[in-house]
Amino acid sequence: MERIMITGALGQIGTELVLKCREIYGEENVLATDIREPEADSPIKDGPFALLDVTDITRMEEIVSEFKPDALMHMAALLSATAEKNPLLAWNINMGGLVNALEVSREYNLQFFTPSSIGAFGPTTPKDKTPALTIQRPTSMYGVNKVSGELLCEYYNSKFGVDTRSVRFPGLISYVKEPGGGTTDYAVEIYFDALRKGEYTSFIDKGTYMDMMFMDDAIEAIIKLMEADGDKIKHRCAYNLSGMSFEPEEIAESIRKHIPDFVLKYDVDPVRQGIADSWPDRIDVSCSTDEWGFSPQYDLDAMTVAMLEGIKAKDAATQH
Repeated sequence: MERIMITGALGQIGTELVLKCREIYGEENVLATDIREPEADSPIKDGPFALLDVTDITRMEEIVSEFKPDALMHMAALLSATAEKNPLLAWNINMGGLVNALEVSREYNLQFFTPSSIGAFGPTTPKDKTPALTIQRPTSMYGVNKVSGELLCEYYNSKFGVDTRSVRFPGLISYVKEPGGGTTDYAVEIYFDALRKGEYTSFIDKGTYMDMMFMDDAIEAIIKLMEADGDKIKHRCAYNLSGMSFEPEEIAESIRKHIPDFVLKYDVDPVRQGIADSWPDRIDVSCSTDEWGFSPQYDLDAMTVAMLEGIKAKDAATQH
């Protein structure tokens, strides 16, 4: 990759992906796009930006023709809980946007990345050490979108030779961009509330294990996969990724090492709990490790330190 276009650039992953790619490839070589303008204080404004509704393929083609990228990272999507509230909108954005991005990649010969998710798994998927190739029968619209997307990317690779690459992300945890409608959002919100309120009410029940990863590891994984030798990639769409697996009580205990009086309460959301219960408890990432060297650096306690320090710095900057 030398010149990159990123859709959904103002989202949870997109924001940090844009900044990291600009750091590596040069500010002028990374075009951020989104359906809305960045806020006045957003660092995204420091480099190239274009407005884009990903369901508008004509506009997408215009931007690609003008910017001339060699890689397209398609991050625009509605997340799991939001998608369940409006499934038709989720299908139109998640699948309509994806097929447009794939068509443009085919037409302009672009290397292509889009994330899948552990949401692509379902209640009949093996719960422990879930392999990369296994039963995928999700029961949420978001999951249906992700399975369909994986198959569509495989099709564009085998039929048209598009260099498609993808990963199944677990819950992603970051202090840079607060969450926006995901089932794993509790694992981000808990850190903000621990510092700001001293307590947190979880919408996910105790004992519910889900795979998670610190955002820094996720961004590094995207770039590492995109730079990997294509001849060594076998599970192209999609690779399992995870940095850790925990349940709410375990993350609370990690926080109490720094905030001893932190209180965790529960008010379970049946919709998000149902989605979480349909996902694996712990997935197998050996294909990612073996084929392109995936190696996360953060465990739960290291992530807790990074999150608490990052939120403190963010709050201090806001107050000034």
